[in-house]
Amino acid sequence: MGFERVVAYAPSGVTALALGIVSGVFGAGAGRPAFETVICAERPGELRTDLGLRLQVGHGLAALRGADLVLVLPGDSFRAEPAAAVLDALHCAHAAGAVVAAHCTGVFALAAAGLLDGLEATTHWRYAGELAGRHPAVRVRPDALYLDHGSVATGAGAAAGLDLCLHLLRREHGAALANRVARDLVTPPHRAGGQAQYISTPMPGDGDDGRLTEVIAWARANLDRRVSVAELAARALMSRRTFARAFKSATGASPHAWLLAQRLDRAEHLLETTDLPVEEVARRVGYGSATVLRERFVARRGVAPRDYRRAFRQLH
Repeated sequence: MGFERVVAYAPSGVTALALGIVSGVFGAGAGRPAFETVICAERPGELRTDLGLRLQVGHGLAALRGADLVLVLPGDSFRAEPAAAVLDALHCAHAAGAVVAAHCTGVFALAAAGLLDGLEATTHWRYAGELAGRHPAVRVRPDALYLDHGSVATGAGAAAGLDLCLHLLRREHGAALANRVARDLVTPPHRAGGQAQYISTPMPGDGDDGRLTEVIAWARANLDRRVSVAELAARALMSRRTFARAFKSATGASPHAWLLAQRLDRAEHLLETTDLPVEEVARRVGYGSATVLRERFVARRGVAPRDYRRAFRQLH
């Protein structure tokens, strides 16, 4: 478990923002794993970014061999069919066990390689129709922030690449590290998006109703209680229906889904950073027993809490 070698494939016209995201999440930093992070192109040499800047890339497609994570970056050349060598290299990396991920227009290369056939995928909303038209075997979800199928993951446009990378970091290296990197980047570790990835924003953005902001802060501080949606609505001085509508508008999730995600996020953090018994972890996140926590945890992570703790202790 965990990424060691991260290789980002940069096409012609690669977006400077995407390059920055790779550096921000997988670059060197205090308290981070020593990722081997490599930028590669179809062939070594000079590459133009979307800003017209000239980037000297020292690695060709051979760099994808041995990668644990391959990030296919977006670029302004996405309407051109990728070279056969690029598609073959992506196929080989995936077949060798690498997680292959892309966001925004980078998703078009994964689709062209056939790695998304039969799967749900997302991309920038502006290009969702075009992706669906060009690749009818892909089930395009323009409403999702990102979608994770284990060995293949896709993200929406532009800054959603940061959300996708933080998600993958959290998935493989744990909540504590992902939260630390998010703090370094001054960004929330989770951001609202489509329902499929079960991610919700802890706090509404600027301009949202102050009562709702206070209620969400209160709920996060009281996850050890069995808080009901009716109680939250009463605290917000709203009817349940009005509260549910306002809550989803602010966070991207229903109150019930948000509470579930927050409880499990807190459980992950406690399992990674404390030696508390699982029974006590369950109590602190509002579950009546370790059995209930285990059921919820397995549904999200596919492993029991004790196995999760053991795996992440081995990483550090």
